[in-house]
Amino acid sequence: DAGSSVEEMEFNWDEYLEDTGATAAPHGSFKHVDTSLQNGFAPGMKLEVAVKSDQNTYWVATIITTCGQLLLLRYDGYGEDRKADFWCDILTADLHPIGWCQQNNKVLKVPEGIKDKIPDQEEFLQRVLKGACSAPANLLEGLHRGKNPLDLIAPGSRLELQNIRDSLEAWIVTVVDNVGGRLKLRYEGLEDLDKFDQWLFYLDPFLHQVGWAAQHGYSLQPPSAIRSLRSEADWQEILKKVKEEEEESSVPTDLFKDKPVIGVHSFSEGMKLEAVDPMAPFVISPATVLKVYNDKYFLIEMDDLRAERVSSQRYVCHVGSAGIFPVQWSLKNGLHLSPPPGYPGQDFDWADYLKQCGAEAAPQSCFPSLTSDHGFKENMKLEAVNPVDPEEVCVATVTKLKDSYLWLQLEGSKKPVLECIVSVESMNIFPVGWCETNGYQLRPPRKAIVNKQKKIAVVQPEKQILSSRTVHDGLKNQELNSSDSVVINVKYCCPKIYFNHRCFSGPYLNKGRIAELPQSVGPGNCVLVLKEVLTLLINAAYKPSRVLRELQLDEEAAWHGHGETLKAKYKGKSYRATVEVVRTADRVADFCRKTCIKLECCPNLFGPQMVLDKCSENCSVLTKTKYTHYYGKRKNKRIGRPPGGHSNLEVAMKKPNKRRKRRKHFFVHKKKRSSTSVDNTPAGSPQGSGAEEEDDQDESELSHSLAQDRDKRKRKLRTFSFSDDENKPPSPKDIKMEVAEKLQLDSNPLEWSVADVVRFLKSTDCAPLARIFLDQEIDGQALLLLTLPTVQECMDLKLGPAIKLCHHIERVKLAFYQQFAN
Repeated sequence: DAGSSVEEMEFNWDEYLEDTGATAAPHGSFKHVDTSLQNGFAPGMKLEVAVKSDQNTYWVATIITTCGQLLLLRYDGYGEDRKADFWCDILTADLHPIGWCQQNNKVLKVPEGIKDKIPDQEEFLQRVLKGACSAPANLLEGLHRGKNPLDLIAPGSRLELQNIRDSLEAWIVTVVDNVGGRLKLRYEGLEDLDKFDQWLFYLDPFLHQVGWAAQHGYSLQPPSAIRSLRSEADWQEILKKVKEEEEESSVPTDLFKDKPVIGVHSFSEGMKLEAVDPMAPFVISPATVLKVYNDKYFLIEMDDLRAERVSSQRYVCHVGSAGIFPVQWSLKNGLHLSPPPGYPGQDFDWADYLKQCGAEAAPQSCFPSLTSDHGFKENMKLEAVNPVDPEEVCVATVTKLKDSYLWLQLEGSKKPVLECIVSVESMNIFPVGWCETNGYQLRPPRKAIVNKQKKIAVVQPEKQILSSRTVHDGLKNQELNSSDSVVINVKYCCPKIYFNHRCFSGPYLNKGRIAELPQSVGPGNCVLVLKEVLTLLINAAYKPSRVLRELQLDEEAAWHGHGETLKAKYKGKSYRATVEVVRTADRVADFCRKTCIKLECCPNLFGPQMVLDKCSENCSVLTKTKYTHYYGKRKNKRIGRPPGGHSNLEVAMKKPNKRRKRRKHFFVHKKKRSSTSVDNTPAGSPQGSGAEEEDDQDESELSHSLAQDRDKRKRKLRTFSFSDDENKPPSPKDIKMEVAEKLQLDSNPLEWSVADVVRFLKSTDCAPLARIFLDQEIDGQALLLLTLPTVQECMDLKLGPAIKLCHHIERVKLAFYQQFAN
């Protein structure tokens, strides 16, 4: 809106949860979302699968778990041995239902790995297939192969929708959009008229496949709200057209098999109860059972005592409908019951009201028992549909809970909305990240609430690991079961990504922190899983901001994936960069390998393949080099000076006319590399990342700060300077300085920059340690404060190298006292 002071910013759930100190509602609490992710396959189903070693033969395999179009399989005969489990893609793998080989004269043959365990193949097959459930043939063959059933509800598909005002009527609706199972529906015959569009989740009890009304004896006619828009002849013509095109626009009949089953109710006409109007779910008010249609449906009317009322709020219910309660439910739960409009006074009393109306209260037995075992808690965050404007899905906060009901505060709706009352089983609430996963616009809060308390202590990166929605607490080292809740886009699902802790971790990643990472991440949506993997790697780095820079995509590089904004924290500052991640399962392995090579670690350090005993890259020989002896064992403790930015980073420019968040974010400059720096040899090998190459890299990083130093003050050449070419490491022939020789300084060490300190160390026999001083930004003042215990503790050096380093530091201190102390 014009003149609005609302901050415009990209909303990020992780940051918002961190800023507000809130937690996300558990994904397992959204059962309708779980159901929408199921692909029709279930653990325990059996298939006939081509044997890898001999593609002309097949063997029976059992589904262990599913993930979108991926199946984790185990050949029958391996028992509980998980080592032989393998992933396959339904779209590309040679998979068939049980009995296919016999029908097509194909050979069933025991794989070599379990040949000794199955002496009699025929007897074994009879035993394991007795009473077994075969994978559905329609999901393995034809147009539906590999597709999630939900994806078959495409725009243009037709369904039948019961009339919420009269459940004995239904009319055809066309799917305009499908957002993760949330359907935008338009009544057939309205064409481009969107005024009467509705949003419903595909599992809604009132939504059915075409033909349902005729099968169950319901009349098929347009609702009264639109009936006058066309003539009766037009509506009949529309029905005729729908029947002719029924086969083209139909959806699978088994798509609705997971819909809630509607039970038999025991309500009678005239009974009173308490209810929430689904069109305005903000208050609980008295209501009346106006009409009973049959043993499944009845009509509720919100009580209104005003004589001048023109219309009433009526809607159809069934025994499982949300928002209907027995009389006195509000009082027993300490809630306010809003008197019906026209009721004299504000002190409503049910006994007087029932007597006044001459009605009876619906008995408790009419209502299903409510459960409090749902996982929601106060102050949890989620995403919820705005009941006033169903186009909007907003950030929402749980403000109150009573039995199976939540009170939600919608944050960010275009118009302010009162707290709305929803059931924990509502299909209009979704877990954190649902909109992002399904590509739908989430309405963010108008202004993020930031904790007022100033944070002084900086949490170390190993404690900054964020739990992704693709990995569940307690399941990080287990296979995901069909009942586990994962918010993923089933079209783009990747298998587990393993962290192979035994592999060479390279110069950027801290081997100790790598060892603390979970064994695996996923399976789940490719973008979410890979984003979590990269976040874990960044947090496991010696210098997170540098790894973030290495991962950042070059501006001139081709863009083939999906851009994700990742952040790193280093020395109390937050850094951001856009990193490319792949979206499809077939590119995951190559992405992981190339990322490993980027970070100069073993190509198998992380990826979809688990390294059990020995790495195929033979990377174990790379962990004993002189370089990693000093760099790979460093702890996270810092001894450099706290203030000051990095020479290779800069603060992002402010966008015009937009206010920024208070927290400062630094955007990473991507360092351009020459084409010669790209190497496909095993990362970390002597020819790939030796000490000489790293020294060149160190010096290139110094160029900016050295240039600044020369601009500030012109110095004479010091006795320890090694060359006029500052991008070339010193050779031993250029340095003729004895350790015992007295040091003569040309400038005050208190004025030395980090570059000066590093340059001095490179002129000594402690040159390999210069990298640590560069990374920890130790300038002259910090250098003069170092002692042997500090060096040992913060640099994790053995006693010998630590003593040698401290000897040079003491020489600098002595020269400082003799030359500059006065």
